[in-house]
Amino acid sequence: MKNKISIILSTYNEAYIIEKTIKNILENVNDVEIVLVDDNSTDGTFEKVSKLNNPNIKLISRTSRGLASAFLLGLINTNGNIVGWFDSNMPSLIKQIPEMVEQLKDNDLVILSRFVEGGKDERSKLRVLSSRCINFICRLFLGSKIKDYTSSVFLMHRKNLQLAVPIAYGHGEFFIEFLYKMIKKGIKVKEIPYTHPLDHEGMSKTATNIIRFFKLGIDYIIRIIISRFRNN
Repeated sequence: MKNKISIILSTYNEAYIIEKTIKNILENVNDVEIVLVDDNSTDGTFEKVSKLNNPNIKLISRTSRGLASAFLLGLINTNGNIVGWFDSNMPSLIKQIPEMVEQLKDNDLVILSRFVEGGKDERSKLRVLSSRCINFICRLFLGSKIKDYTSSVFLMHRKNLQLAVPIAYGHGEFFIEFLYKMIKKGIKVKEIPYTHPLDHEGMSKTATNIIRFFKLGIDYIIRIIISRFRNN
């Protein structure tokens, strides 16, 4: 049976790159549905995507912000029997979707990983160090089966949502808990290498200054501990 693929994109002020990301998806993926959730961008991101007037794009605008809740809203609005999330400002990763789909023939969930053989992270030393530290804590509390808990770039069979659904609060840490819940249910996960490119805008928009950067790190650690001891 042919698989329809739903790709969730969450955007906030991505006008400078969103058309390239969408173009790469449409060129590299057959029978694809793009569900884009825009968090009230002020740079015309929503308007730019609207002008594309493409029937393969489902565009949702909201006034609130937050990656986890945006992902869940996007997920609710997907129709594909394969679903996944990609970072809207990393169009270079889209070319790996066909390989990920191929790996889903023998796996339940496929993650792009910086920390398996062949993976790289080209961001600033501070951001690379923070990712490695968070993933070390993940492996310490949640198990060493997964090398890159914080990538968040994935494809999975929709049917596996019967086993676990994301708890939609916070930022990227929601995926750590979601992944851990799925692993506890016995799903088969495959990590394939990717290179995380340099940030287009320096410091991530989710950590716009050094104080917020470290606060975000603390939020991740708290969520890891909660994930380990949450009953459901």
